[in-house]
Amino acid sequence: MKLKQSIERIMNAVFFICGMVSIAAVALITIYMVWAGLPAIIKIGPVDFLLGTEWKSTASEPSFGILPFILTSVWGMVGALIIGVPVGVLTAVFLAKLAPPKLAALVRPAVELLAGIPSVVYGLIGMIVLVPAVMKAFDLKSGSCLLSAILVLAIMVLPNIISVSETALRAVPPEYEEASLGLGATWIETVFKVSVPAARSGIVAGIVLGAGRAVGEAMAVMMVAGNVANMPGLFKSVRFLTTAVASEMSYAADGSLQKQALFSIGLVLFVFIMLINWLLNTFLKRGEKQ
Repeated sequence: MKLKQSIERIMNAVFFICGMVSIAAVALITIYMVWAGLPAIIKIGPVDFLLGTEWKSTASEPSFGILPFILTSVWGMVGALIIGVPVGVLTAVFLAKLAPPKLAALVRPAVELLAGIPSVVYGLIGMIVLVPAVMKAFDLKSGSCLLSAILVLAIMVLPNIISVSETALRAVPPEYEEASLGLGATWIETVFKVSVPAARSGIVAGIVLGAGRAVGEAMAVMMVAGNVANMPGLFKSVRFLTTAVASEMSYAADGSLQKQALFSIGLVLFVFIMLINWLLNTFLKRGEKQ
């Protein structure tokens, strides 16, 4: 008995330490991003940095305005979620509630494979297949544009949304569905009016993860979006917050204002992702109270 109590205390201590390490990691990242990102914002000016529309880091008179990057990231994320959320949620409903077991066993590994494909492979396929297709379909000079990036991101967010949503749907107590069927509802009505609302918190968690991946993706969108610092347009070559950092960090001189500005972009991206999580979680809690 004493041995079991000792083991339990040790495991509790291990779990506590792991939890504290996770919290400490987040705190250290936050402190470092603020410490590294604020100097450039102060030098350039918050208004000029956040609302400026020109990014000329290598010009004789450089300017560091990231509004095009912010708007591009917002539109890229929103567009990816508009396409990916309905497809992902409906696929999760199909796998959890409608698909025959043998068919579900075939589809599930394909979804897991999507999650395991490296970003550069998505970008490579998008550059070779999707970009020329967009160029031909809309008669453009170049298919490297925001639309191509949105389509690639929509595919990349699917594994997060599908996996988490399916798990949430499978966790719905069967009594809920049995009661609905007992009242005369059809199976489809039960799924969409009982199961899906009951799994709302898990579905929203999957959407949050998908939004985080859409905002934080760099390599794939850099290969298909054109990587040009333009104000966002559906058929224009654009640059995301992440791609701005990835494309210039390697040649930015240490201690230069350019490198400090890139760290400031990282800080803005960090705050942006935290804001998205907060907004979606707030929306979820309001829905649960109602």
